[in-house]
Amino acid sequence: MKRIVILISGRGSNMEAMLKAHLPVEFAAVISNEPSAQGLATAQAHGKGIATAVVPHRAFADRAAFDAALAAEIDRHRPDFVVLAGFMRVLTETFVARYSGRMVNIHPSLLPSFPGLHTHQRALEAGVRIHGCTVHFVTPGLDSGPVIIQAAVPVLADDTEDSLAARVLEQEHCIYPQALRWLCDGRVKLGADGTVTVVDATVRRDALISPNLDT
Repeated sequence: MKRIVILISGRGSNMEAMLKAHLPVEFAAVISNEPSAQGLATAQAHGKGIATAVVPHRAFADRAAFDAALAAEIDRHRPDFVVLAGFMRVLTETFVARYSGRMVNIHPSLLPSFPGLHTHQRALEAGVRIHGCTVHFVTPGLDSGPVIIQAAVPVLADDTEDSLAARVLEQEHCIYPQALRWLCDGRVKLGADGTVTVVDATVRRDALISPNLDT
């Protein structure tokens, strides 16, 4: 059974979705850079003996020192995969290389569109009709790693940043556990060219069009 370490900074809603998904994995630890992260209590209450730890980034002189301490805590739990679930720290290239091909993240946009922060507001400002979320491998470039799975939602005429974010979050809670299941089943193949293949995955061939065509 694969061992998973989850990194969080806040409420950990994607972490909670994974814990509730009955995945055939062992959640070895949940680690936060924020001592007050709500997700730590959620993990402790889950009842599966999940270890929790805090590596407070403010206690370190620079990013490299924090990343070294974080890596030491992660490695103590011997994970097969490191899963970022709302972890709000930019990681150094050395740290990313340490877990190359074993660290994944979810981003609230259809990458490569809208990397970085404030994705929902930026989508509204850009006037896009379709928005969504992406699970991807972590690489040194911000939100630029190979894509494993994406989900799309329509942008509605009366959407606010909050309403759009809520609709996207529903899809995040669907696709992140799915991506983790594929990874742990060995169905995700990361090629030397950076492309991802999911073995035996099905693909819908119908289009998502927003607004709808006249009928």
